[in-house]
Amino acid sequence: MPFLIAFSGLPGVGKSTIAKDLSERLPAFLLRVDAVEAALKRSVLHIHPAEDAGYLALAAIAAGNLELGHNVVADTVNPVAESRQLWRETAQSTGATLLNVEIVCSDEREHRKRVESRETEIDGLTLPRWPEVRSHEFEPWTEPCLQLDSSSLSVGQSVDTITKALTALRQNG
Repeated sequence: MPFLIAFSGLPGVGKSTIAKDLSERLPAFLLRVDAVEAALKRSVLHIHPAEDAGYLALAAIAAGNLELGHNVVADTVNPVAESRQLWRETAQSTGATLLNVEIVCSDEREHRKRVESRETEIDGLTLPRWPEVRSHEFEPWTEPCLQLDSSSLSVGQSVDTITKALTALRQNG
């Protein structure tokens, strides 16, 4: 049974870095909503803001890969109950095991430094500035979720923790 690992967290907390390393270790397909939303913006349709279009497209791509038995890592902000429900439904409809992973950076100074210094490798992606990140909507989780603090865990430690959680899920059915 394949895994769907749905990342969530504010921009700049380290989701993409951890998700990339995790997808290599599993292995798994890495799906980034930023890439889909940037492509929608660049398309002839000029869809911006993407609203739910990026998430729906990403979930459809995830479902196709999960149905083939491939593991999928979804790298998204995943800030609200509706987006989280989308991943739950995607896992359920494909028979995949879902692991929700929230990445936080509890050190505000470090988080701000990351936001202000990062660069993107995605053509057309405009990274949010610190005031936008600070005001970004993000609802607290109301269901079980593996929360990791990137200010106290290295990327490797985070990936190790996630793989241990996946092993436990696999063993406990």
